[in-house]
Amino acid sequence: MIRLAATFRPHFRSIETRSDWVRLGTLVLLRWLAIGGQLAAILTAEFVYGIQLDLGLCLFAVVAAVTTNLMATAILPANKRLTEQEALLTLLFDISQLAFLLYLTGGLDNPFALLILAPVTISATALQLRTTVILGSVAIGLVTFIALAYEPLRLASGAVLAIPETLRFGFWLAIVIGIVFLAYYARKVSTEIRSVSDALLATQMALAREQKLTDLGGVVAAAAHELGTPLATIKLVSTELMEDLADRPEQAEDARLIRDQADRCRDILRSMGRAGKDDLHLRNAPLLEVIREAAEPHSSRGKVIEIDAAPAGRGDDAMPIIQRRPEIIHGLRNLIQNAVDFAQSTVWVDAVWTARTISVRIVDNGPGYPPHVIGRIGDPFIRSRPVAEPDSGRPEYEGMGLGLFIAKTLLERSGAELSFANATDAQSTQPGLAMRSGAIVEVSWPRDKISGKESGPLGENRPILP
Repeated sequence: MIRLAATFRPHFRSIETRSDWVRLGTLVLLRWLAIGGQLAAILTAEFVYGIQLDLGLCLFAVVAAVTTNLMATAILPANKRLTEQEALLTLLFDISQLAFLLYLTGGLDNPFALLILAPVTISATALQLRTTVILGSVAIGLVTFIALAYEPLRLASGAVLAIPETLRFGFWLAIVIGIVFLAYYARKVSTEIRSVSDALLATQMALAREQKLTDLGGVVAAAAHELGTPLATIKLVSTELMEDLADRPEQAEDARLIRDQADRCRDILRSMGRAGKDDLHLRNAPLLEVIREAAEPHSSRGKVIEIDAAPAGRGDDAMPIIQRRPEIIHGLRNLIQNAVDFAQSTVWVDAVWTARTISVRIVDNGPGYPPHVIGRIGDPFIRSRPVAEPDSGRPEYEGMGLGLFIAKTLLERSGAELSFANATDAQSTQPGLAMRSGAIVEVSWPRDKISGKESGPLGENRPILP
């Protein structure tokens, strides 16, 4: 089994346990359309083409569907979400009603036999796998039955309309294969869509949380800046009072208490400001400082994080100033967390830059990525790192595959390109990786995408909009 790190576990149900996606009104509307088509086909065959049908039983099947729809509409609200069992029974009725009509109208000689695929496809798209297997099995059984036993189509002259047995067998085989293939295809596509949707929701939650922390940090930074001068004045005056009241111990002690409390207020504001520093003079920061801020939450988890930054060549030795955006910090933090989770002892974070690009490479000395999933890394809900041992310091993560998906989505939003590889595969072209045996993640930005300006002084405070 393989797994990925996730910064948090979103509180929504697993894809495989959702059963209340199908709305009653939707199935009722689809059944009304089917009823209209069935009635039109029966009447056209009987009165236009002169095909002799058991009109009474055919109309009975249509009336049964009409009655079921009217009862469902009268008893239940149209916006009711069906449970798994209710949806299963509804679709079983549709399959059975259609099979009964096909039995009365030529079996597989009836070109409308392929419509039996519809209920199974609906189930594969919206219901659980077990329900889809039941419906698919019932559909195959009914198709097999009407391929062997059915009322043949007869013209007014008594001639039987029938296709050769070979073609009938081919139609049966095509419908059976269609049931299996369409069910698998529809389920695969819908599952991937829901996976991406859920993971994008988790990404938005992560970014919103990071933005809230950043906004809060901005308020704290502004408060610390604005209160700095009054606190310094209080400390200065209280120190002078202590000197003037040296012969009056009680008053001098009060002045000392005022000074100590001013120092305490300064320390509290300073410590609170570490959580986020999004004020005007800190919207941009040196590349190395942004990386250190991203790595800080994982620096005390028992693994060594070595951070290095250097120009890729000559002519641009100055450290780049980049935008201190939540997407960049949170994305790098997820990548570093993933490396720390699986590293045996050390994680290397190397930043390099040229006149046009800025790159950050994160390498660990863990087991690396399994080769067969490297092409899928970054997709949600896949597990792409070997399971950590119980003593590896990672028992708190289940590894839903969201960690790298969130990081990849956030960093790509900032203009980055990500690549994943194993250090053992890259050692032949990059000798510096000889001591690094684990996974490699490289993040590269065009320099103009994230370049910032030199930090300046604080501007005027701005209101925080909801």
